[in-house]
Amino acid sequence: MPIAPDLRDLSNAAVRLAPLRPEDSAELFRALDDERVWAGGWSGGPAARPATAEGMRAVVDRLNEAGFAFAVRDAGSGALVGTASLLAVDLANERCMLGGAAYSPAVWGTPVNAGTNLALLGHAFDDCGLGRVEFQTDVLNGPMCGALEKMGATREGVLRRHKKRADGTFRDSVVFSILADDWPTVRERLERRVAG
Repeated sequence: MPIAPDLRDLSNAAVRLAPLRPEDSAELFRALDDERVWAGGWSGGPAARPATAEGMRAVVDRLNEAGFAFAVRDAGSGALVGTASLLAVDLANERCMLGGAAYSPAVWGTPVNAGTNLALLGHAFDDCGLGRVEFQTDVLNGPMCGALEKMGATREGVLRRHKKRADGTFRDSVVFSILADDWPTVRERLERRVAG
């Protein structure tokens, strides 16, 4: 029987994950205060981008209300470089979603995303015994779709007119998944990426 994820500290060679706290808002604001982060539809898209650290506090509160939100810190520097969450936990069906992920452009192309996925997927599959982890991303977020495919997630389809963006338009969401049976292969890919 699977168990629910929790907000334990997680780490590997690339990242250290800890519960995202309201006190992290100013540091997270500095990390994500870049139009490129919001252009892919993260947290409601460009219209939802906060103008201040206090505005980021509302985003942090929303992330914490939605699920198990983690602050992502670069393992080398200790700098807060992003956030990611485990959401929509459904123990009866042995599944959850990994989402709410956003990173400073300064760490794009580094092992940070792979390290975050390695830590959170390891928690979901190895610690909690879940059978499925789902990902949803805005169809406009091509880089995220590419990263999920490269990681080994299976593209399952598109949910049309799925979620309202902050600007009032509706997004189509691309759905990907990793099953427990896929996890050993995906883990190996992520470990190679983290090792450089």
